[in-house]
Amino acid sequence: MANLNFIQDGLIFVPKRKPVLLIDGSEKSQEAIMLLKSKGIEYVEYDMRKFTESCCGDLPTTRAPSVFAPEGVFKDLDGVREFVNMDRQYSALESESAYW
Repeated sequence: MANLNFIQDGLIFVPKRKPVLLIDGSEKSQEAIMLLKSKGIEYVEYDMRKFTESCCGDLPTTRAPSVFAPEGVFKDLDGVREFVNMDRQYSALESESAYW
């Protein structure tokens, strides 16, 4: 995997980690998409219906919509609402996760 960090004027820049929105085509998933867009939150969308094609089976216990982000995991539409209403400061956020 390529290292996307770069140095400019003696400062090290690290790319911002985007939250991942798990969707499944339901009305709740569509509402979650609209919530993120209405707040101007950049995210990566992952359709769980395509998981069996792109990975290793299905995810029977994972609920959609859900958001996986450096701030935590937010399940169901109520969790997505909680996520979009958070006061976040991405520039100061650090994460030890290999996924963020």
